[in-house]
Amino acid sequence: MAPARVVVIGGSGFVGGALCRRIARAQIPVLAITRQQIDLLADGAEKQLRAILQPGDAVVAAAARAPCRSLDMLVENVKMTRAMVAALKDAAPSHVINISSDAVYADEPVPIDEETPTAPGTLHGAMHLAREIAFRSDISAPLTIVRPTLLYGLEDPHNGYGPNRFRRLAAAGENIAVFGAGEERRDHVWIDDLAEILFRILTRRSIGVLNVATGEVHSFRALAEAVAGASRRKVAVEETPRVGPMPHNGYRPFDIEATRAAFPDFAYAPTIATVAKLQTFAEQ
Repeated sequence: MAPARVVVIGGSGFVGGALCRRIARAQIPVLAITRQQIDLLADGAEKQLRAILQPGDAVVAAAARAPCRSLDMLVENVKMTRAMVAALKDAAPSHVINISSDAVYADEPVPIDEETPTAPGTLHGAMHLAREIAFRSDISAPLTIVRPTLLYGLEDPHNGYGPNRFRRLAAAGENIAVFGAGEERRDHVWIDDLAEILFRILTRRSIGVLNVATGEVHSFRALAEAVAGASRRKVAVEETPRVGPMPHNGYRPFDIEATRAAFPDFAYAPTIATVAKLQTFAEQ
């Protein structure tokens, strides 16, 4: 059953924006709450948010300061979480989705699934796990925790190592530098696929925990070559000396059986082909 209204906290961000566009295409009323409307770090933010929420709203908590790289950012994220949870406790929402991260897991030698114990090894992972616990502890409405892995897409505001940075370098006619031989393998998800899964969770009112990963792992070298090959400019892939150990021991796979079971008619976009397609689109 489609919700009467969806409220997306953080509706102008990379995840929130993509989700709002997907909901709007289905002609379901959606309210995007931005930082300009409510600063979740400001005193009284929970009262401002509570005043906007209506009984029966489905609410997606997508606002965060991420990636969380310092104790100060961790504190700020806790304060933002406190404001969201305090408002939701009294608002009687019909459904709540918290956007978390695969960073709540440690590195594993086998594919990660939803039953893998959480054991974050970074401030970013600790932030997301603290946030999950806060939502679970204080929200009585049906709750879904969604843990996406690395995201890419044309609107990504970040310049992290991967398809988004590679695309910007290629568009500027600069060579793409990979760490070492670019051999580290990771799972990357197209933002529109995440938005589609979130939309299905909302319309089916699914609850529980779901990882969002494609089940594909590709090297950064393969992604860089896909971007370079799709670019209209003459772009090369350059190896650079790696500093420090390879993140995640160079390999971080996921078992996506839970997604297949929940949404058997859904298929992720193939990563290499989609990365190349987006590069072509961006340069047209």
